[in-house]
Amino acid sequence: MAGLGERASYQQRAVGTLLVVTVLLGVLGLPVAVWLDLQILSERVLRMQVSEASRIIDAMRSFYGSDVFGRVLQSPEPVRILQSPEPVMVTHKYRDIAGAIPIPATLSIELGQRISAQDGSVKYRFVSDMPFKGREPHQLDGFEKEALARLKANPEQPVVEVSGSLFDKNIRTAAPVVMGPGCVSCHNAHPDSPKTDWKVGDVRGIQEISVRQPIFENIFTFKYTLSYLSLASLAGFACILLQRRQARLIRGMNQELTEANDFLAGISRKLAKYLSPQIYKSIFSGQKDVAIATERKKLTIFFSDIKDFTTISERLQPEDLTQLLNEYFTEMSVIALRHGATIDKFVGDAILIFFGDPETKGVEEDARACLRMAVDMQQYMEHLNARWRKRGIDLPMRVRMGINTGFCNVGNFGSEDRMAYTIIGAEANIAARLQAIAEPGGICLSYETYALVRDMVRAKPLEPIVMKGIKREIVPYAVEGLLGELAQRSQVIVEHVMGLDLFLDLDAIKQSEIDQARRRLSEALAALEMSHPTAKES
Repeated sequence: MAGLGERASYQQRAVGTLLVVTVLLGVLGLPVAVWLDLQILSERVLRMQVSEASRIIDAMRSFYGSDVFGRVLQSPEPVRILQSPEPVMVTHKYRDIAGAIPIPATLSIELGQRISAQDGSVKYRFVSDMPFKGREPHQLDGFEKEALARLKANPEQPVVEVSGSLFDKNIRTAAPVVMGPGCVSCHNAHPDSPKTDWKVGDVRGIQEISVRQPIFENIFTFKYTLSYLSLASLAGFACILLQRRQARLIRGMNQELTEANDFLAGISRKLAKYLSPQIYKSIFSGQKDVAIATERKKLTIFFSDIKDFTTISERLQPEDLTQLLNEYFTEMSVIALRHGATIDKFVGDAILIFFGDPETKGVEEDARACLRMAVDMQQYMEHLNARWRKRGIDLPMRVRMGINTGFCNVGNFGSEDRMAYTIIGAEANIAARLQAIAEPGGICLSYETYALVRDMVRAKPLEPIVMKGIKREIVPYAVEGLLGELAQRSQVIVEHVMGLDLFLDLDAIKQSEIDQARRRLSEALAALEMSHPTAKES
């Protein structure tokens, strides 16, 4: 019972843990998934923004280089703006000359400074590793150095770097600044140019665009999703709390059931001491009802009694007598249960046992099992007597046994409040009477039993007896010897007289000790013949 309660409690805890894990995965898994998707979406948007910004700046630079800067260079006459007397000059030092305009590279540098000066999420920078003389050199970081090297090797493949954490993303992209015809002629002829052998298609530098996107700030734009997730989280945690409360209640109930089962199991084990195991099993399994009811069955009844028990009880102290009698009943009960007997009751020093209810193997086999039991009991009595003699009780017990087969009423007898499972009928009285006429240490059978076991024993008929209330004469059969399977059993040789205490169990003696036993018996016989030489002759 306790094992079932423990398994149920373990299963409940396992289910509870699984439910908690499932709810947590459901509550936390969706926000995590949304966050990861938001990161991916943010990175894609940033890549698109960088690409578009780069495209716009390229288009602007291209327009400025071809339609502004290029036209000024291609004009045969000095170009003047409106009515200005000063001609338009294209130079990288346009701030120092009135009416001058910047070259495309200077325009790009100035544009990057203006855009990056704002504390915004978009940064733009135009850098080169070969600036004009007099211009402050550009400080290149690792990304820019790597981008320049890679773009000079392959201008067609832009360089992109993604960085950041779970809460923000930053994307930097570098595109090549390729020298056009106008740029080549200007740079190769300009006195401040660090290089004068530029060719169309050479990479002059890079334009870098950096876009930063704080994901955490944008998360609050998902107000409806956040509201749903909050409600789902509250519902999930409420479910967990309810489940834990229910689990505690169930554990408490299981604990109470376990304690109740343990109590009932203990009570049932105690009650089993007052019932034969077969009766106990049939009642607790539901095969038999606890109600006043009987059946008529053909049983084999066994009755035993200790010869001169009154005299023995007078010579022993009550404590010794109680211990001796309980030991006797215990050993006889073990033998009876081993043969499938139903122990009815103990009456003083007498034992009433029957075969055939509630379990039976047939009338004949029940009778044979009863005879085997009686033989084992008589043989074991020799063991008990030897044991008691070692404890100083020099009063050998001799048990008389009677066995009868016939129909009896068996079942629950008594009142509604108290009843006993027993047998009633003349056949039980016959078994008791057969025991009374048996020899001490002997077994007496009725003719009905002898007819069922005659191939197992050698028995002689005794004088018929007549019992009150029974019309027929009863012919007792006293067992004189054993046949068949019983004769092949181990023999116990016992003799106890003044000066001799012999107990020889041929089945219990070990093979390695047979020679020693034979030698000691030979020595004892030789000593006896030497001390009493005339005893052998007589």
